[in-house]
Amino acid sequence: MDIKEFIENFASNLNDTDVSELAPETAFRELDEWTSMMALATMAMVSEEYDVELSPEDMRNANTIEDLFNTTMKLKG
Repeated sequence: MDIKEFIENFASNLNDTDVSELAPETAFRELDEWTSMMALATMAMVSEEYDVELSPEDMRNANTIEDLFNTTMKLKG
């Protein structure tokens, strides 16, 4: 898995933001459509796509999409 694939999967949960607007350094909480429900959807996507369980703390500690990717990779081993 690479960061590009992760960004595409992340974007699949978004309705108003095109994948072309996202980059590893995107601060996802600053997206207009980001909500607590989006956080839960992201955690579910990571679980389904990568068989990794992100904790609420993992989500709180991440600031960018790359942070989420790196945490996922670390937990995946």
